[in-house]
Amino acid sequence: MTWDVRAFGATGTGEALDTSAIQTAIEAAAVDGGVVRFPAGRYLSFSLHLKSGVTLHLDKGAVLIAADPARHGGRYDLPEDNPFDLYQDFGHSHWRNSLISAEGAEGIAITGEGTIDGEGLTREGPGSQWQKQAGEFPLSMRGLSAEVMAELAPEVSAMQGLGNKAIALKNCRQVTLKDFTIKNGGHFALLATGVEDMEIEGLSLDTNRDGLDIDACRRVTIRRCRVNTPNDDAIVLKSSFALGAARACEDVTIEDCTVSGYDLGTMLDGTYGRTQDRAPDQDRVTGRIKIGTESNGDFRRIRIRNCRFERSRGLALETVDGGIIEDVVCEDLSLSEITTAPIFLRVGARLRGPEGTRVGGIRNVTIRNLTATDILPDYCALIMGLPESPIQNVTLQNVALTYRGGLSPTVVAPFVDDLPSAYPEPSMFGVTPAWGLWARHVDGLELTGLEMATQTPDARPQTLYHAVSLKR
Repeated sequence: MTWDVRAFGATGTGEALDTSAIQTAIEAAAVDGGVVRFPAGRYLSFSLHLKSGVTLHLDKGAVLIAADPARHGGRYDLPEDNPFDLYQDFGHSHWRNSLISAEGAEGIAITGEGTIDGEGLTREGPGSQWQKQAGEFPLSMRGLSAEVMAELAPEVSAMQGLGNKAIALKNCRQVTLKDFTIKNGGHFALLATGVEDMEIEGLSLDTNRDGLDIDACRRVTIRRCRVNTPNDDAIVLKSSFALGAARACEDVTIEDCTVSGYDLGTMLDGTYGRTQDRAPDQDRVTGRIKIGTESNGDFRRIRIRNCRFERSRGLALETVDGGIIEDVVCEDLSLSEITTAPIFLRVGARLRGPEGTRVGGIRNVTIRNLTATDILPDYCALIMGLPESPIQNVTLQNVALTYRGGLSPTVVAPFVDDLPSAYPEPSMFGVTPAWGLWARHVDGLELTGLEMATQTPDARPQTLYHAVSLKR
């Protein structure tokens, strides 16, 4: 059965708040299950709660707009208490302060050719200015001094009543997200935590922070999505401690997707602007596929295939909070205009987790049939383990990397140490001492059909290895 939100009093004018009418339609549909339909129009709303068995269907021309507390006389649901919120940033620790949220729901969906516009959402979190000064983005509150915590307290308070996610799902089952568009989705266009059996297909996201955040989820397919995120990651798998346990992110497939870092809004309007040069962390624009940084739990059986990276950072696999990344296959990837390292594998020891958290690891990773062109010369491909946790069994097969080149050893940053506790980005080591590939602490690196070139001559060595065993 289908319930039209207008039959429950929604105006669709974009001027009057339709929150109550939409939520009443959802409650009606939840009785026996069914579809809540948004005909063409503009629906202004604060927090909505999606219920089991309910599909929200946005017709073509329908726009669900996140209201602005400062202008529209209301507020979003307050972030719920979370005793584990010291182990990941504020945004990952809460779900209710969103435009659409669901907790423990089953058989839910959002479909249709309409749009979710996060106009009234905030992309910021507590401590954003402090983060940028400290060089860490996003924020970890754990380990901060009492003085810094006191300084952040007003900002945490200021978040009350604000919404910072377009869609937030917690411990849900059998989820379908299909065909709609998200514009300016706040800190997260989608935060899915502890979700099982989720299909994400045909979405278009052009958003001001993260795109699709898949945290501690199982059996997820992301297919045929376009995600433009110049300020943060486009599609990112995580395994935070937000649910009070180190839960794995496993059995995830990402295929036939395009990620990019074009100017905000210009993917949707088709102009693909290149005005913005840097992201808030002061590296160049983002827009990549990544595993990490939140990595308390493991990552297993991940498949990334037939995807395109355009004007974005490269493929990144990072574990720094104790999790193991294993059984990962990345294949048939096309990267162009790459703004940092084309490939970045990193084991670190940030260890943001409960007492006793130990260093994790990376093992059994295959990257094959990858072509990357027009790569920023500052950072080569990086495979960086730690002495106590070398990366194990990595295969690069039929990988072709073309860098811009043109640098010399005089611009290379002095190597200090492996920086185990630093936030993981290719730029963490400065301009790299090799232009093609730099590997440290790797046990079992297999290079088959690896081709590297520069557009202009580069005086640095092509490759550098330290404590690396190569498979022949």
